[in-house]
Amino acid sequence: MTPGQPLYVPPPDLRRTTRIGHYLGWLEENRGLTFSSYDELHRWSVTDLDGFWSSIWDHFQVRAHTPPRRVLGRREMPGAEWFPGATLNYAEHALRSREAAPHEVAVVAHSQTRPPVELSWGQLADQVARARAGLRRLGVGRGDRVVAYLPSIPETLVAFLATASLGAVWASCAPEFGAAAVVDRFSQIEPTVLLAVTGYSYGAKDIDRRDDVAAVRAGLPTVRHAVHVPYGPGELPDTVRWDDLLAGPGDPGFEPVPFAHPLCVLFSSGTTGKPKPIVHGHGGILLEHLKNHALSWDLGPGDRLLWFSTTAWMIWNALVSGLVVGASIVMIDGNPLYPGLDWQWQLAEETGATLLGASPGFLMACRKEGLTPRKDHDLSRLRQIGAAGSPLPAEGYYWVHEQFGPDVLLNVGSGGTDVCSGLVQGGPWQPVIAGEISAPCLGVAAAAFDERGRAVVDELGELVVTEPMPSMPVGFWGDTDGSRYHAAYFDTYPGVWKHGDWVRFAPQGNCVIAGRSDATLNRGGVRLGTAEFYRVIEELPQIDDSLVIHLEDPAGGPGELLLYVVLRDSAELDEALRRRIAAALRGALSPRHVPDSITAIPAIPRNRTGKKLELPAKRILLGAEAADVASRDALADPASLDPFVAEAAARRAAR
Repeated sequence: MTPGQPLYVPPPDLRRTTRIGHYLGWLEENRGLTFSSYDELHRWSVTDLDGFWSSIWDHFQVRAHTPPRRVLGRREMPGAEWFPGATLNYAEHALRSREAAPHEVAVVAHSQTRPPVELSWGQLADQVARARAGLRRLGVGRGDRVVAYLPSIPETLVAFLATASLGAVWASCAPEFGAAAVVDRFSQIEPTVLLAVTGYSYGAKDIDRRDDVAAVRAGLPTVRHAVHVPYGPGELPDTVRWDDLLAGPGDPGFEPVPFAHPLCVLFSSGTTGKPKPIVHGHGGILLEHLKNHALSWDLGPGDRLLWFSTTAWMIWNALVSGLVVGASIVMIDGNPLYPGLDWQWQLAEETGATLLGASPGFLMACRKEGLTPRKDHDLSRLRQIGAAGSPLPAEGYYWVHEQFGPDVLLNVGSGGTDVCSGLVQGGPWQPVIAGEISAPCLGVAAAAFDERGRAVVDELGELVVTEPMPSMPVGFWGDTDGSRYHAAYFDTYPGVWKHGDWVRFAPQGNCVIAGRSDATLNRGGVRLGTAEFYRVIEELPQIDDSLVIHLEDPAGGPGELLLYVVLRDSAELDEALRRRIAAALRGALSPRHVPDSITAIPAIPRNRTGKKLELPAKRILLGAEAADVASRDALADPASLDPFVAEAAARRAAR
């Protein structure tokens, strides 16, 4: 295809066939507002915050136990106050469909530990009511913390919604985490109840977590009760069994809480220090996910959302929120690549997914292996493929288009745990250009800033948000004076949210994420984004994965540009391959992108959500201790930083 030619264009019948089309009709009928383009709608959404967010509230019929006095009480950041006076409950909205469709399927769960499970809306609501009653018997009430060392299974969903229904606060860690990483997170919020499993199966491998659960309990002195969710080998001593927790009669009800009342605590990756406990509120998550899931992901009743995530990643919370728009969800536990790359496509066929979420790495791996999912599976219900977690190269866009044609929307987005949603992404009303993210999301005043705080277009800058969003964190747990929260987002540009990504916006609003700004390379005064390196290097057939690091020259010279590669199959990093890598970077990018050294290593350091850890590796090379820059329990491969430790030692010895 011609570069720049849209791979997807909005359908002519968008107003009739999509949920953003229905919203446009509602705006015209109820607010007297008409918009001829996404750009016009977006401009209104970030300049009339009261009008836009009140329209989300009204259009999706948010159930308030007491109505708000206004939309925005305070507008400044940090400290914006949304919907003061309102009381509501997230769990009530997640279970609304129990009224209209009690017998329809709400949850489909696939696991490598046990056979598939399905729950109807009525069954899900009944289990939540029973779990709510069980938690109340354990003394859980409004504001108490309930934590879960659980995989993505229906019991986890039930416990989360039951906790939310009480006005208690939820936090979860996946059982892939070791005990130290779990205690690092949960101890910060002083929980009273812990739910846990004894283990799980990961592909063909059985994992026993009983010793880890014991260590977690020992490290959490505030826990009064532990609940054993039967999943894995054996028993957990001195626990309440899940069946006993749910044995009593159901206790339906939803505690009305203020808009900003804590719903859950999500933790940052913990790869550059102690994980930050990010507090999200009932109202902020509800409004953001109503907007995102319906207007960007085009989800509603009759749809099915499949997106693999562990319970430690914000995508799990986004998956659960498929329920708030009436869609059913697919929960997956185990190795998402077992028994092969094709398994998720097979699961999409079996479950009738209408939106399949995937990591860019997964899509690129499918392309590299020559998979043909549309040919091999009945994916006729699939309307959208979502991609998030890292930049997707243009070649990935072309592959999806070749496989699925112009009628399946590839929706690439970028956001994060901090807002539990996207900041920039696509949607049914936006064209898709290969290698680019379509635009800022509705209600997100995103821009690129230079070092002096000026908005820039067509050049790289810091991704910022200049107006408040309801799903910005309520704060960090325990940060009583707000200093940690302020330092995390507002120190660089007063009153403006700095997200930490390096981005280039085109005049039309489409953008390219060039990587994390703290990992951006500054070679001789010229900034280079890491994502463009990876796009070129990982297209080479001999390269499976890569990491690039720049060690700056204090005198302002070019410094050292270091490239690390994981070789594919039987490839050898000889001089011929080194020359080929250099030629590819020079030809596709520039001579400045040619590395000073290329080293083969066994694995690229990544966190458990798949993000490359350029900064921790760089800090080790600059002399930091590995234990000070990353918790090994937070790494996908605990040994992946070892080559950098060894190289740092060799550099010290050579001085």
